[in-house]
Amino acid sequence: MKAITIHQPWATLITLEEKQFETRSWATKYSGPIAIHAGKKVDKEICLEEPFRSVLAEHGFTADNLPTGAVVAICQLGECHEVMADFGNYALIAEDRFYIGAQEYHFGNYESGRYAWELLSVKPIDPVPAKGQQGLWNWGGERDASRT
Repeated sequence: MKAITIHQPWATLITLEEKQFETRSWATKYSGPIAIHAGKKVDKEICLEEPFRSVLAEHGFTADNLPTGAVVAICQLGECHEVMADFGNYALIAEDRFYIGAQEYHFGNYESGRYAWELLSVKPIDPVPAKGQQGLWNWGGERDASRT
């Protein structure tokens, strides 16, 4: 199964279905099942900012108890949309003029020319320890995850 490593708290926000798009500087043509790997890096400062702090707290998380170094969810990678314009508090993605606003906007980097990867059907799993990698990588632990 393909996997992607995402720093915390963003990996947890995806797992909690509070974040629907992962923003990247590069596009992918891949679509299909993907494992969400929480990297070992936690941005503790952003965890104190709004809306991060309140959304994490709503689910019982702080910067100190986020899972790291583990696959935390399985989902479907849908379409990869180019960010067409960033207006400072909302963004326009894809040529079909789909707007990203409010909380979702704050949970990503929607600078023009970046890409928003749509994450669908997120299924949280009990964390499965794994070493992450840059880019899309192959995760061999999906058999263990299917038992959770």
